[in-house]
Amino acid sequence: MPYLTEIFIVLISYVLGSIPFALIIGKLGYRVDVREHGSGNLGTTNTFRVLGKRAGTLVLLGDMGKGLLAALLPLLFGSDMSLLLAGIPAIIGHSYPIFAKFKGGKSVATSAGVLLAAFPLFFLVVVATFLLTLMISKMVSLSSMAASVVGLVTVIAYGIIARDWLPLIVIVPLALFIIIKHRSNWQRIRSGTEPKVPLFQKRK
Repeated sequence: MPYLTEIFIVLISYVLGSIPFALIIGKLGYRVDVREHGSGNLGTTNTFRVLGKRAGTLVLLGDMGKGLLAALLPLLFGSDMSLLLAGIPAIIGHSYPIFAKFKGGKSVATSAGVLLAAFPLFFLVVVATFLLTLMISKMVSLSSMAASVVGLVTVIAYGIIARDWLPLIVIVPLALFIIIKHRSNWQRIRSGTEPKVPLFQKRK
């Protein structure tokens, strides 16, 4: 059957993306369902807010790791499928996980993992933007949106210069998807009510 391997990769990628690390770590390590606290999202930001740095870091690594692994599936199965395309189902799975009633996170960390596998240099630009904005604002949501905007500009410039349209076709909708998922955060930022995550502050 033609494209059987690619179909299998898409399915595995979605299943990987659906693994709710925030839910698993919260329940097993802290006996807390993060969906019942904070924003209710199964993602890194809400885990940092609700459970702290250690749990948030573990979820960050887990969410990035599943995106990275999903994007590398074509290499594992000997397929010519684009690493970027292979990672997209994982991003969808994170936001709409089959293991958590299709209510997940905003896919920032999982998207970062996919970019790390597919476009390492592009990943560095996006992460640098994210960290710089986070150090200044202490707001993960604003940092995610800033990284998405810089990502949009970078990939558009790259697509025009290199005439490589696949990143443009895939990453532009992905960045817009992340920005749209943060629309409620933007409203809170404008009203001054968005919670901050003091990642770089020492406990007194």
